[in-house]
Amino acid sequence: MSVPDYMQCAEDHQSLLVIVQPVGIVPEEQFFKIYKIITSANQINLRDSQRVLYIRYRHHYPPENNEWGDFQTHRKVVGLIAITQCCNAKDWPQTSEKFHLQKEIYGSTLYDSRLFVFGLQGEIAEQPRTDVAFYSSYDECETIEKKVEDFIESLFIVLESKRLDRATDKSGDKIQLLCVPFEKKDFVGLDTDSRHYKKRCQGRMRKHVGDLCLQAGMLQDALVHYHMAVELLRSVNDFLWLGGALEGLCSASVIYHYPSGTGSKPSIRRANNMCLPSEAGKRHRHGAQEVLIDPGALTTNGISADTSTEIGRAKNCLSPEDIIDKYKEAITYFGKYKNAGVIELEACVKAVRVLAVQKRSMEASEFLQNAVYINLGQLSEEEKIQRYSVLSELYDLIGFHRKAAFFKRVAAMQCVTPSIADPGWRACYKLLLETLPGYSLSLDPQDFSKGTHKGWPALQMRLLHELVYASRRMGNPALAVRHLSFLLQTMLDFLSDQEKKEVSQSLENYTTKCPGTMENVTLPDGVKLPPVPLTKLPIVRSVKLLNLPLNLRPQKIKNTLSQNTSSKSPFIYSPIIAHHRGEERSKKIDFLWVQGDVCEVQLMVYNPMPFELRVENVGLLVTGVEFESLPAALSLPAESGLYPVTLVGVPRTSGQINVNGYQTSVFGVSSECVLDNLPGVKTNGCTVEVVPALPRLQITTSLPRSAHILLPSSGDEVSNSVSIQLFNGELQQLTIKLENIGSELLETLEVSAKTVNNKEKLYGDFLSWNLEELQAQFPLESGKIAIFTVNIQVKLDFSCQENLLQDLNDDGISVAGLPLSSPFRQNGKPRSDSKSTILNSADTNSKSEYNHIKV
Repeated sequence: MSVPDYMQCAEDHQSLLVIVQPVGIVPEEQFFKIYKIITSANQINLRDSQRVLYIRYRHHYPPENNEWGDFQTHRKVVGLIAITQCCNAKDWPQTSEKFHLQKEIYGSTLYDSRLFVFGLQGEIAEQPRTDVAFYSSYDECETIEKKVEDFIESLFIVLESKRLDRATDKSGDKIQLLCVPFEKKDFVGLDTDSRHYKKRCQGRMRKHVGDLCLQAGMLQDALVHYHMAVELLRSVNDFLWLGGALEGLCSASVIYHYPSGTGSKPSIRRANNMCLPSEAGKRHRHGAQEVLIDPGALTTNGISADTSTEIGRAKNCLSPEDIIDKYKEAITYFGKYKNAGVIELEACVKAVRVLAVQKRSMEASEFLQNAVYINLGQLSEEEKIQRYSVLSELYDLIGFHRKAAFFKRVAAMQCVTPSIADPGWRACYKLLLETLPGYSLSLDPQDFSKGTHKGWPALQMRLLHELVYASRRMGNPALAVRHLSFLLQTMLDFLSDQEKKEVSQSLENYTTKCPGTMENVTLPDGVKLPPVPLTKLPIVRSVKLLNLPLNLRPQKIKNTLSQNTSSKSPFIYSPIIAHHRGEERSKKIDFLWVQGDVCEVQLMVYNPMPFELRVENVGLLVTGVEFESLPAALSLPAESGLYPVTLVGVPRTSGQINVNGYQTSVFGVSSECVLDNLPGVKTNGCTVEVVPALPRLQITTSLPRSAHILLPSSGDEVSNSVSIQLFNGELQQLTIKLENIGSELLETLEVSAKTVNNKEKLYGDFLSWNLEELQAQFPLESGKIAIFTVNIQVKLDFSCQENLLQDLNDDGISVAGLPLSSPFRQNGKPRSDSKSTILNSADTNSKSEYNHIKV
């Protein structure tokens, strides 16, 4: 026997093996549909009995494994159900012949068989037959379940007759010597009359009867037979069969202690003649009484049908601890025989499943370690893959997740060995994905932005490289780019300088064929990989929203109602309101942006790579208003310190704007980096109020610019100085040109004057003007120019001071600004021939809440 069944568990020893196979050409989908119906009848409560019969179905079973049916009867194929499709009566003889040929493969062990024929109608289908059932189509097969139950009852009848026949054998001393396939040639020429030979025959037959009792639902009798077989086989050093008897004893004890099973739970169906496994286990418990064995109570042939009268020295059921000890002993005996490697391996697997239920992980790992080194001869690549996959599942079952991941990865590499003509890269990739949890690895970059790094970076990087290579060999470059981006993002801190260069170069080469995006990548099995933003290329340490330039900043108009109503709460102070205000202040910035004006956000970044980093399409990610981001490109020197980068954009609508992050393109991978997902980023707030677009006013005068500023400007205004020299009593006109350089209308204009002269040397009106002609030009459209004239006349008293001219030269004269009724901006643009006057603007009649600063 060279093909192990890795899915076996201890309770399989009580089951009958039934093969369900297609005969001829049967559609795969239809075959498995019928197979599912058949396998639903996997345990049946026998009529007029408290015993339960368990059935184990397989649609494929190696015939060579069937040869070991005498050694362990649960390996023997006792039932065959064939499914065929026959639409023509002429094809029926050929179909029937194929069915008989199929039976001959397992003919030496079959108890009974059935053939289900689909599609055949007519005279042949109407003939009553017990072994053949006809159905017109795959959808009209309601009686299949009943047919299967009748078939299983017929199997039980044969099983029970064989059990009684073997248990009551009265053929004197001549008991058949049961053998495994490789033993037959060893017993040729042996003395069959020796006492040693007879005990060997008795022990093997006792063990065989124990198997039959276990399958027939007689747990108590099976335990007794196994104990007696152990005594007999130990006395003649028949180690292979002694190991088999010990394993049977362990299986019977496991069935008693763990009625719910140690392997995967079978599907359970209630019917009139069926019961739940838990109920069956409770029924069997009454048979687990203390029964003692006395070898002297045996009959002359060593087989006694009445086990209740046997008296001896051992209990019939092992304790949970003794079960494991007996498994170890049995495996030791199996290890003495090279040809029993499959038996030894399966025993290890069964013991591991029992230990997993007992939560004894360390002992289970010892059994698995032994299973790794069991030599099964020349295995095919598919068998090796299956072996490593099952070892992985068993290690995962006992909680050894990294060990499970190791064997799963070995199985993945086995799928693409050079000896395979058509490597299975898809299977390799699928198995590699299953190893990720064992190496504490997730393909979601968010899992790596929280707390310290978990797992073994060297192993994780190796696994990610293998995923990249498998993706490329699968012909999925988008998947390769996603895994390589993930490697660069999450493992950057653990890569050497040379590895950083190699990974970056590989990523650039891959993205020339398939650029990296922020879209989900769908795996072959339908699972979607989340996007991987490269937030570490470059690394951002701080984000600061910048105020507008001084001459473009909007200001609230004074003495408005909204200025006096700071809170809707009727209370003078509330801690809840104060708390909320604190949160708002931490997120919302106190300055304003203006619709249509260029706004700036400053990032402090640095390059962690050992080479110059080129970052393209750098822009802002915002929500709340329509926003036009103006992308930029930057080049950061190798391992640079903090480097300021200013990102700009233009809000196209008004409202509250939230700066959520930034976007980049590095090595051909487009990234959208959200600030909330960036650990350690300092920010002065991310929310700004955008006010509606305001007009922009440019003022020029006919006077030359002053050589020095005569009046220092306050922090919220912009001023320019012009100069003029006049004689006492002289009158001169100042021409002021107002140009609307924005897109909004300028509606009205107000002009006020303020003289800054604390020595009181002036008499009369210093400045005078007439706004009637100017008001007629308003509202001033975009691109239009309005002009008005200011009369400047000086009247001085020279009787008080001798140095009056010097004082006047030191004082300077201030002309107060030109307030407009609609919100506007003023860009000071003095002409080269300007005069010495300080111009300021203020808005008192505008309906808008905001006014631009003075220029």
